[in-house]
Amino acid sequence: MSKLLDFAVVPGFSKIGFLIRKKLGGWSEISDFDLTGQTVVITGPTSGLGAEVARLLAPTGARLILVGRNPEKLAAMIAEIGPKCVSGIPEVVVAEMGDLSAVRRACKEIRKLTGHIDILVHNAGALLNYREVSAEGIEQTIASHVVGPYLMTSLLLPELRGGRVVTVSSGGMYTKGIPDLQSGASLEMSTDKYNGSQQYAIAKRLQVTLNEMWAERVPETEFVAMHPGWADTPGVQESIPGFRRVTAPILRSAREGADTIAWLAAIDTLPSPSGTFWCDRETWPIHKTSTTRKTDTPEVRQLLWELLEQYCRS
Repeated sequence: MSKLLDFAVVPGFSKIGFLIRKKLGGWSEISDFDLTGQTVVITGPTSGLGAEVARLLAPTGARLILVGRNPEKLAAMIAEIGPKCVSGIPEVVVAEMGDLSAVRRACKEIRKLTGHIDILVHNAGALLNYREVSAEGIEQTIASHVVGPYLMTSLLLPELRGGRVVTVSSGGMYTKGIPDLQSGASLEMSTDKYNGSQQYAIAKRLQVTLNEMWAERVPETEFVAMHPGWADTPGVQESIPGFRRVTAPILRSAREGADTIAWLAAIDTLPSPSGTFWCDRETWPIHKTSTTRKTDTPEVRQLLWELLEQYCRS
């Protein structure tokens, strides 16, 4: 039944799929896990999925470090979950993940707070309806979902040794392949051709590709990516209101969408190898069609890595 849901997009991505898989899998509650002594860094923790991950992990004993761009929202989050955090009040680091200078400063602050990171959750980012650019001039979706997380992971690799990186992607990536970098294509959509949903899907595809590449290049750290399903978050409500109006009755709650993120952070041993893609506590393929699969070649992957290195040197 669970695998049949994978082929049925609407029920599989919806609340229906979540509830069926949860019942069939006999899932344990996140609160049952003991993360005492472990340090978890979460980006984008003040709303939507990131906030729910912080709420889910608060009672597990994990030490939380929350990385967000809005000091007031961070303070409100601390006021809410602080009393529930067994390990003490979470620390906060202010940074916009699409601003590479801010990411560098954030990594320095994180290193001052801890010498080891057990879990890094890359959750920050949004779906934009209009093209924006970062402080470095990079299209904002690519900057915050791809380049910023790549830079943060790179800078924190010594602290992440023996730890795990969890990247929050999206099933939207199934609709897009990797841009043809060999033919001069760009990761960034131009202003005249800009489509926020398509740019978002490209960014999510790149996240899953990089998840595999990190796993191959850095075997001493575990890397996983995941799809939260269709969840009713503030981002969905603001960015794609038409989609929400149609699907509202079957959307997952933000907490249901966040479950697998928290589970991947909490489990001691991954049931599948590093580099895998997850949804509802199960591994999923990273391609569902030959159209996207044929864009994913060793040559394009190498060019992608080199391009990200170039972005980070700018």
